[in-house]
Amino acid sequence: MAKSQQTFNKSEKEKKRLKKREDKRKKMEARKLEAQENGKKGIQFAYVDHDGNLTDTPPDPSMKVEIDVESIEIAIPKKEELEEPDPIRNGKVSYFDTSKGFGFIIDLENNEKYFTHVSGLIDEIAENDKVTFELERGMKGMNAVRVKRV
Repeated sequence: MAKSQQTFNKSEKEKKRLKKREDKRKKMEARKLEAQENGKKGIQFAYVDHDGNLTDTPPDPSMKVEIDVESIEIAIPKKEELEEPDPIRNGKVSYFDTSKGFGFIIDLENNEKYFTHVSGLIDEIAENDKVTFELERGMKGMNAVRVKRV
């Protein structure tokens, strides 16, 4: 004898679906009754006033601002030419490991530490040497390159 295709899980899902449909129908009828009692018909509108706030009254035409289409910039504005600071900075070597080939230089102007690698050296350096260097953006921040001992 063949088993019935109607399982308990299927019947429960069907009951939930029918209950959901009935709840939706009841809500719709309740909204219709409320609209008839309050006298509201149609779609309710929301307007945006001149300050950007939502209101239920249309905006005042006297507050309307005319905008010149030519003044609207769609592209990114060009940067103004800024005077570039002197790329050569003065500093002091705070740490340098010759076996590993890297170290750190402290800038004398702003006391920030910058990483330096042996590939960016022009002269050999050691700890506490006064140096001049330039900055270059690296993967993890600014790096000191073209490092010379003073």
